[in-house]
Amino acid sequence: VYDIDRPGAAIDWSDRGAPPPSITAKNPENGHAHLIYGLKTSVRTASDAKSAPLRYAAAVDCALQRLLGADLGYSGLICKNPLHPHWQVTTWEPRLYTLADLDSWLDLEPAQDRRKRLPDYGLGRNCNLFEQLRLWAYRAIRQGWPDFEQWQAACLDRALMYNAGFAASLDHQEVRHVARSVAKWTHQHLDAASFSAWQAVQGRKGGKAKGEAYALLRAQALRLRSDGVSIRSIAKELSVGTGTVHSWVSTKR
Repeated sequence: VYDIDRPGAAIDWSDRGAPPPSITAKNPENGHAHLIYGLKTSVRTASDAKSAPLRYAAAVDCALQRLLGADLGYSGLICKNPLHPHWQVTTWEPRLYTLADLDSWLDLEPAQDRRKRLPDYGLGRNCNLFEQLRLWAYRAIRQGWPDFEQWQAACLDRALMYNAGFAASLDHQEVRHVARSVAKWTHQHLDAASFSAWQAVQGRKGGKAKGEAYALLRAQALRLRSDGVSIRSIAKELSVGTGTVHSWVSTKR
């Protein structure tokens, strides 16, 4: 759903080269409108969603908002009800879209590089919040190795701080889900014993040893790779060589 705050909003999408909305709901008093695009397959935005499909959906969402000239501060939580008689409703495209259908109308090149941050609106907020929080968590958990309840509270506090920086904040429940997901994964996979073992092996063998001491970083590498992150980007994020990452993902068991 896109909020267009200008007269003629229900029809000028065609002048902008945008795909036809499924439905427009126009305010008869000022000509402003909500443009609704129906998707054939819903996009999972929960904290357990795969990051690659969510980033693709976010790239489409952000590009379509820019093309339409939509209100970037619109949260998307409330929509003009197309069934209410007050709004002037028009159906433009009866068939449901796929993300690829919408992609064909848009320029997604700015979002192709996963190392670059998406805009802080629409679904871009979901991706950016998760990325910011997990990168912070990988380092912060080493400060005292807190118990899970303390750690989850710390992750939530940090997530709320990041969310407050968005022009249109995510719903509080969405933020809680992201914080819990990051807290749970890092607490389960990162602990003092495995980190100390890794440090010890790094010191003895110059960072080239394999085996149990690498389990921590290898688990992170496999997760990032399954989310579509390139080997070069994984190596940069984990501060290891590309050959090491390639070995980890090639010998996945």
